Amino acid sequence: MHTTQPLYGGIEAGGTKWVCAVADADGDLVATDVIPTTTPDETITATVRFFREHRGLSAIGVGSFGPVDLRPGSPAYGHITSTPKPGWAHTDVVSPLRAALDVPVGLDTDVNAAALGEWRHGAGRDLDTVVYMTVGTGIGVGAVVNGRLLHGLLHPEFGHVRVPRDPARDAFAGSCPFHGDCLEGLASGEAMRQRWGRRAESLDDPAAWELEAEYLAHAVMNLTYTLSPERIIIGGGVAKHPGLMARVRARAFDLAAGYPTTPPMTDATLMDEYVVSPSLGDHAGITGAIELGRLSTISGKKGCS
Repeated sequence: MHTTQPLYGGIEAGGTKWVCAVADADGDLVATDVIPTTTPDETITATVRFFREHRGLSAIGVGSFGPVDLRPGSPAYGHITSTPKPGWAHTDVVSPLRAALDVPVGLDTDVNAAALGEWRHGAGRDLDTVVYMTVGTGIGVGAVVNGRLLHGLLHPEFGHVRVPRDPARDAFAGSCPFHGDCLEGLASGEAMRQRWGRRAESLDDPAAWELEAEYLAHAVMNLTYTLSPERIIIGGGVAKHPGLMARVRARAFDLAAGYPTTPPMTDATLMDEYVVSPSLGDHAGITGAIELGRLSTISGKKGCS
C-alpha cells in the first residue's frame, strides 16, 4: 500500500522578507519561495497562496520578528505585538494561516527558531543547552535549555541587556530608542552605522571591530554566566566580518579570568569550539521554522524532541 510522506511548512518571517519552505519528514526541502514583507494582508495572502500549492501539508511553523505573544490562552497569542515596523504592530499571524490552510501552526521568535534549527541539525546537535545570538540590524538571542525552547514572561530579549560602556573609549550614547546603550544599542548593525557613519559591511577600521568584539565578548560572558550553555552560536550579517569571531573568543577568554574553572574558560584553545558560527549558515531560521511546524503536531509538546 502506497503511503504519502507528510510535508511540513516553515516561514522565516522577517522585517524585509518572508522565506517560505516546504520539507518532507526527513527535513529535505521540496519547495521554497521568498515573499517581500509589505503590508500584513498582502504578505499573509501571498504566503497562503504558496502553501496551497502543496497538498498533504501537515503543519506550518513560523519563526517571526517580534516581539510576539507566545502565551497560550492570551488574547494576543499568535500576534506580533509592539514592533516598530510600520503597519505590523498587533498583527495576528497564527489565526489567518490556521484558518486559511486548516493545519496546526507553531510560532516562536526568529532567533528561537534559528536556535532550534541549529540544535537539531547544526552546530548544537547532541547538546542539551545551546544559545543562538544573531547580530545584524538588531541583536536577538534564542535558546534551547535542557532540550526546551526558552520561554517565560515573554521570550528572551537579550539584545536589551546592559554591557559596560567606557565613555572615554566610546562616546556614542547608543541607538536603542528604549535604553540607549544596551547591547543592541551599542553593537547592532544599526548602532555601528550611527556611530561610524557607515554600514558595518563597508567598515574596515580596526578600532571599530575591536570595539564591536568588546561588546559581543561581554554578551558571551553574560550568556555563559546566566544560561551556562554548552555552545554559543553567533550568526547574522555583522558576525560574518572576517576576524570578528576570533576577536570575540579571545576577549571573552580574557574576561572570564579563569572562572568557571572548567574548559573552555581555562583553555583558550577550546574557545573555537565554544563560540562558533552557525553550521546551517543563513538557513538556520527556516530549518528551525520547519521544526516548529513538526513540533506543533505533537500533542502536549513542551520540549524539542
